[in-house]
Amino acid sequence: MIQSVLLSQGGGIAISSQIRNRNLSKIGVRADSRRKGLMPEGLGFCIGARKAVSELKSSVEMANLRTGMFRSRDRSRYVAAQASSDDLEDVPSDKIQTNSSGSVFPYVGVACLGAILFGYHLGVVNGALEYLAKDLSIAENTVLQGWVVSSTLAGATVGSFTGGSLADKLGRTKTFILDAIPLALGTFLSGTAQDVRSMIIGRLLAGIGIGISSALVPLYISEISPTEIRGTLGTINQLFICIGILLALVAGLPLAQNPNWWRNMFNIAVIPSILMAIGMAFSPESPRWLFQQGKIAQAEAAVKRLYGKDKVAEVMHDLRSSSQNSSEPDASWLDLFSKRYWKVVSVGAALFLFQQFAGINAVVYYSTSVFRNAGIASDVAASALVAASNVFGTLIASTLMDKKGRKSLLITSFTGMAVSMLLLSLSFSWKALSSYSGTLAVIGTVLYVLSFSLGAGPVPALLLPEIFSSRIRAKAVALSLGMHWVSNFVIGLYFLSVVTKFGISRVYFGFGAVCILAVLYIYNNVVETKGRSLEEIERALSISA
Repeated sequence: MIQSVLLSQGGGIAISSQIRNRNLSKIGVRADSRRKGLMPEGLGFCIGARKAVSELKSSVEMANLRTGMFRSRDRSRYVAAQASSDDLEDVPSDKIQTNSSGSVFPYVGVACLGAILFGYHLGVVNGALEYLAKDLSIAENTVLQGWVVSSTLAGATVGSFTGGSLADKLGRTKTFILDAIPLALGTFLSGTAQDVRSMIIGRLLAGIGIGISSALVPLYISEISPTEIRGTLGTINQLFICIGILLALVAGLPLAQNPNWWRNMFNIAVIPSILMAIGMAFSPESPRWLFQQGKIAQAEAAVKRLYGKDKVAEVMHDLRSSSQNSSEPDASWLDLFSKRYWKVVSVGAALFLFQQFAGINAVVYYSTSVFRNAGIASDVAASALVAASNVFGTLIASTLMDKKGRKSLLITSFTGMAVSMLLLSLSFSWKALSSYSGTLAVIGTVLYVLSFSLGAGPVPALLLPEIFSSRIRAKAVALSLGMHWVSNFVIGLYFLSVVTKFGISRVYFGFGAVCILAVLYIYNNVVETKGRSLEEIERALSISA
């Protein structure tokens, strides 16, 4: 592999034509930065790269012999890798040779049970609300029905803020285990509720659980994933959220024949909560958290378990290099608003604000009526089409995340969403298109959901743990997710009032304008993180700050 000399830049791959300013003074070698022929052009560049690395390694070994300084190959040989921000960073040359022999996939799968529950709890009430309202005698009380729905969002807001502090104090895996308590208890209370009070309490507890997992799942996945597939694995979080929504839809199919089935819809969600707790009891802790706590031996054991013993020296070197610049304790909540961190924290909060105010929940909410106007009378069919579009787009995003990069996918996504919103707005307002309005509205809705799932949906939760330094990572991710839940709650509370006052066409046009603003903001403020370890990103951002 020649990953350390293939450097991510924007959405593509850039190959340095020279290895500049290679400073190996620690071992007494000064390489000629103007040596020719290191990077032949055309089809032979891979061979040239291998030759350059081989020559550099030979020079290092000869220098070691001349100076009598024998050092471990894992820590003494470096090549200069140029990051996309044009700053040079020392990277162990063994990254070129060593592949992960461990496997993170089982542990990512366990963590994604939290993502499934996230999607399931958001979607389960949509099909069950009509039936539970009759059973709990609130069919005529829309206010209480609203509380049944929105209490989950309120709980998620609380959970997202507390999840960061718990993850910092207890560790990632123990917080997962603790998170299973409100998830299982809240689900059980909802499924066995005999009055609306018990239902709201159960939904509130479940909301706290999914709020914690919404911050914890992407954080844990990003910290245990190998650099070369971190984008793909990070996208799995969004994919499993979509799968959770689909499962909630499927779970509601028997409702038409059995009105009391809604209780089973809630109760079956206890099973993945318990499985998540059991799975996390056998999963390795985040090596980065262990290292930050000074538990070096445990961090090395976790790295060995995740990636194999051949990667231990390399990963530990990255962790030590990252910690050289700072030996400070975990940041407080107030530190997030300091001049030192506010710029990067504001990027995280802004991405989630743009995500929500771009209108995703409004489009999903109105999809049923849109499809009915187009002749699709089945609510289940309409919801299934939207959910399937979301899953399909997320699958595409997972294959592109580590190829095209996070920033380019965000720009493409919000651009597609802006075009879709314009199409939806015109379909509702332009009389010349009235005969095609139903078809155009369906096309616009599906195109919007596809565009959203390509970038605006999965990227923010993946990108934030990457750009936040280890000192603030857990709390900054929690704060950003808190903005997500607060904005989600506000939109749900005032959306219908705004539509009543201004009309759906103007509201959709406003969402399109937000998407355009998002494109401009992302272009000027978001950094590309593809192909770089969390420690490399942290060092680069600390240098540019």
